[in-house]
Amino acid sequence: MVDVTLLGTGGMMPLPYRWLTSLMIRYNGSSLLIDCGEGTQIAMRERGWSPNPIDTICFTHYHADHISGLPGLLLDMANSDRKDPVTIIGPKGLERVVSGLRVIAPELPFEVILKEFGGAGETFEQFGYRLKSFKVNHSITCYGYTFEVDRAGRFDKDAALRENIPLQFWSRLQNGECVTDEGGRTYEPSMVMGPARKGIKITYCTDTRPHPSIVENAAGSDLCILEGMYGEAEDAAKAVKKKHMTMEEAAQIAAEAGVSELWLTHFSPSMGRAEKYAGLVKNIFSNSLIPSDGETKELQFDEE
Repeated sequence: MVDVTLLGTGGMMPLPYRWLTSLMIRYNGSSLLIDCGEGTQIAMRERGWSPNPIDTICFTHYHADHISGLPGLLLDMANSDRKDPVTIIGPKGLERVVSGLRVIAPELPFEVILKEFGGAGETFEQFGYRLKSFKVNHSITCYGYTFEVDRAGRFDKDAALRENIPLQFWSRLQNGECVTDEGGRTYEPSMVMGPARKGIKITYCTDTRPHPSIVENAAGSDLCILEGMYGEAEDAAKAVKKKHMTMEEAAQIAAEAGVSELWLTHFSPSMGRAEKYAGLVKNIFSNSLIPSDGETKELQFDEE
């Protein structure tokens, strides 16, 4: 099971009813935070959560509404007696940006590991999931992310018996190991495992114009979270100029990518209550949601 919570849905500036952009994904004992806008700590506390379990923080880009909450979050983690390292992932410039922000959080009781990437993006494998960054089209270098959990095929007991594989090796083969017995015979997982089953995929992308990389990387996502900075038709020119997306454009991307569900986020502070555009979005992509801060969903593997 993967637990997804949109902690903040605002863009540019926090509002009394909307914190800045931040997403929490929890899986397999790991807590991943993508973006950390102002108000992230408060949004977490509203849900009764401590920042202590966060092991990885990712940034899409280095505009203030996506990173301004980092120093306070790190200090909060320090005050909760955290000792384990924290990994921070982001585009080129990460070390410079984090070092600058840490002027007000210089001494921490845990190690901060920085992983910087560039180009078209990079893939990170950790805690049983795969995190892939992909480049989009904003006014500064910006990336989206896909989060994927693979699911192995079913164990074929009959195949194991046909191959005369000793019972004590079965669980190791199920876990993907190759095993060699005392006689020198090697057993491989492919001998007893069926074809891979459908896993879980989440795509998160803000601050961009529509771009082919979004459709390509979001394809088949169980949950796709895209920015819907503007809702009014007359704001389309503004979206082009500032390199953001309208809600309609985000819905069109979701339809093209064949995702199962769409959430919109990163709403302009001039928008007011974003929920009023729900009908507009659903006309393009029916299984869509304009969420409030704290929206949560549990994603389960398909039953077979």
